[in-house]
Amino acid sequence: MSEEILINVTPQETRVAVVENGVLQEVYIERSQKRGLVGNIFKGHVSRILPGMQAAFIDIGLERTGFLHTSDIATLSEEIIPDEHEHNLQLPSIDTILHEGQDILVQVIKDPLGSKGARLTTRLSLPSRYLVFIPDYPNIGISQRIEEEKERDRLRSIIMQYRSGIARLAVGNEDNVVLHSAMRESEILNRGGFIVRTAAEGVSEEDIYRDIEFLHKLWNSTVLHAQNTTPPGIVYEDLPLALRTMRDLVHTEIEKVRIDTKETYHRVMEFSKQFIPEFLGRIEYYPGEHPILDLYSVEDEVQKSLGRKVQLKSGGHLIIDQTEAMTTIDVNTGAFVGHRNLEETIYKTNLEAAQTIARQLRLRNLGGIVIIDFIDMQEQEHRRQVVRSLEKHLERDHSKVTISELTSLGLVQLTRKRTRESLEHILCEPCPTCAGRGSIKSAETVCYEIFREILREVRQFDAEKLLVVASQNVVDKLLDDESTSVAELEAFIGRPITFQVEPLYTQEQYDIVLL
Repeated sequence: MSEEILINVTPQETRVAVVENGVLQEVYIERSQKRGLVGNIFKGHVSRILPGMQAAFIDIGLERTGFLHTSDIATLSEEIIPDEHEHNLQLPSIDTILHEGQDILVQVIKDPLGSKGARLTTRLSLPSRYLVFIPDYPNIGISQRIEEEKERDRLRSIIMQYRSGIARLAVGNEDNVVLHSAMRESEILNRGGFIVRTAAEGVSEEDIYRDIEFLHKLWNSTVLHAQNTTPPGIVYEDLPLALRTMRDLVHTEIEKVRIDTKETYHRVMEFSKQFIPEFLGRIEYYPGEHPILDLYSVEDEVQKSLGRKVQLKSGGHLIIDQTEAMTTIDVNTGAFVGHRNLEETIYKTNLEAAQTIARQLRLRNLGGIVIIDFIDMQEQEHRRQVVRSLEKHLERDHSKVTISELTSLGLVQLTRKRTRESLEHILCEPCPTCAGRGSIKSAETVCYEIFREILREVRQFDAEKLLVVASQNVVDKLLDDESTSVAELEAFIGRPITFQVEPLYTQEQYDIVLL
């Protein structure tokens, strides 16, 4: 599989496109005035405790306070009490752990979404190219995507050797070798643990050791910064998008990274020299006349991803509706009539839909609960194959996805971890005309509302005549189709009614003026 990453940088925003076999799969957007907060560490203070929700609101210096649940407090890991009557775990009450006004070090795990503040945790972590350092958590975890048991054992033993003081890291060239013992690290650093990332598969001991050294130094400086920071304030800020891309998205299958600005290109090259020197030959500066995101029709694909309807190659289509509660995806055969029988037609449409849905989840960055309404299939084997196909195509997703079996109604329920806002939320805002509903009242409905409002007004106030100010469509409807109703209403209230068009009014807006 051919993979390529395109990085477009302007003073206002940075956009990253991940392309597989010439097809856009993922888009990341970071705007200079609204940078994402995920991964940033803040020193905040507890502004409010909510025992009923087992949570606290933390002031970290943003417009809205952050949300911290008891399950995200690191010190509780050893204090979880099993419930005698249930399989669930009982957490200590939040007001026994935190108090209002308390200073606390927290990390953002979810950006503010809609009206919600940032989701926070006290389980701090610092990522690098191959590892994630977790202070005060002495365990070692290995990415589940590293499947070979021998490789998992090798990586685990490398970190165990370092932590036990066996490892010696040679830094420099043949003439200048400096041996460094891991036992020199302070006690607070030695208490930390590591998660080995997928990118570490096959990586040498020296590269893993360099990552450990880097993370220890970074944590040391973060602790020092936290001690000198007055809350609320930021203690550690994650890398900008272009460098995060090199850290998190680059792997052996990536053939090329193209960058369209020299400044960012040089920054990426410097970053890569330090962390992924073997990748330097695949990084290119793109000086092309055409915008970089016009390659592979990336701009067109982004525009299509904002629509509800997604066309399938067979002639079928998907309808994707994103709401705050969940995202629903409906699969339809559309113009696809097949060649054999109805069951075969439905099966092929669902298989194609499964592949397209996996791509759309990544491209649109849809998170939370997702309900997929596949077309009903009679054969049990077909139903299994469709779910397997969906699972297979979701394996390449960087976000954690949990998928359920196909229900008797033909629905698949899945959850996809949401950390950043979806593509639609980044690029769009609710329609001011329909207030985000996706529909507006008909002109006929507004006319009848006006009639009812006129009756209310004349019962409460004296007026010789009335003026109705409304949009062009509504006034046309009143003077044409509803002219008889208007005449009857004038006779009933005993007052004349005149009309005036207001071009700036939406179809639902109107005013009734008493003259």
